[in-house]
Amino acid sequence: MTRREEIIFATLELASEYGLGAVSLSQIAEKIGIKKPSLYNHFESKEQIIDELYKVLEEKVRTGSNPPLRYELRFTDMSLEEILMACLPRYLEFLTTEDTLRFIKVLYSERSISHTAARIMFDETERLTGNIKNLFYALVLHGKMKNEGVDEAALSFALTIRSLTERHMDMIRSGLAIPSGGIEIPEKTAEYIKWFCRYMEAENVE
Repeated sequence: MTRREEIIFATLELASEYGLGAVSLSQIAEKIGIKKPSLYNHFESKEQIIDELYKVLEEKVRTGSNPPLRYELRFTDMSLEEILMACLPRYLEFLTTEDTLRFIKVLYSERSISHTAARIMFDETERLTGNIKNLFYALVLHGKMKNEGVDEAALSFALTIRSLTERHMDMIRSGLAIPSGGIEIPEKTAEYIKWFCRYMEAENVE
């Protein structure tokens, strides 16, 4: 682990225990056994550390066990439902890793009082919506999806998938559901995707 990564994950650990607002650069430095001025060799501020934390967590998933779907290789012989179901495990893996769960818990608990937490949550929503929008326009181009209300459909799909994923994680944390031990698409999420595809699949698809 590099020094930057040590700083990042020490910040996550402290924020999980005390909250983002209560964590100081002095605490972060003490946590990893360095002097506070040494932090500035790697980061300019606590906010920059927190921003970098999100990117590091996302990168871990990007290089993980669920590679991105290559549109040009897979669209030809897959239905709209199959494509969307194939794309989802990467997002689920990102949300359900232990470190990401801890980070999201902190963000949710503080976004009403923390500018940084609110901005990161907003940026995550915008990033997810943008990725889905790009996917949907590619699906339209390949004749898999209707070319109607694509931007609105992307926003609706992104927010619904995230909400359903959070619902499932709440069920696991409260004991109402049992973790599958892998990246499994929750039943309600699969039902929503099936419903979505009934309305958005291109009419010329057999």
